[in-house]
Amino acid sequence: MAIVPVEAVLGTTVAFSFILLGNAITQSFMGGPALLVDFPSPSSPDHAARAKLLGRQWPVFWVVGNQFFRPISTLGILGYAYTSWVASTQGPHGKLGDWKPYAISALCHLITVVHSAANMQPINEKIDALKEPKGGVDAKDAENFVRKWIKFNTVRLITPVVAGSVALFTLLKNY
Repeated sequence: MAIVPVEAVLGTTVAFSFILLGNAITQSFMGGPALLVDFPSPSSPDHAARAKLLGRQWPVFWVVGNQFFRPISTLGILGYAYTSWVASTQGPHGKLGDWKPYAISALCHLITVVHSAANMQPINEKIDALKEPKGGVDAKDAENFVRKWIKFNTVRLITPVVAGSVALFTLLKNY
């Protein structure tokens, strides 16, 4: 007998998926756009100071993502992979149903982690570098960096909702 019932692991993991979705919605539709309100054009004399401020504000996004949401994404991979394994041992007519939907959910979280490391991290570093005039990035691109970040964050909107929905509907279908 397992120390923690698989249903508890699955329920927690589904909750993690929807927490990640809520965070991505908040960052993409509120936080990022709020940082760009009245952002001056690169030709404005106020642009350099505003770009530097953006670089100083960005760690608030970045730290939360690294310290809170990275572990949740990783636990999502593990939770769905474990559930997939348990479902495979029960067979397709067990109480969890087919193992494949849970494997798809684990893959969605893996995509989130890989995308975050490969595509989002370099953008985070560029925005963070704006806080120092010698940060190695062109401050004229400040607004474009954030807009690109928001666009790329769409993956982190889609993958957790797919993961959570697939797993939840698979479980509910079998109860």
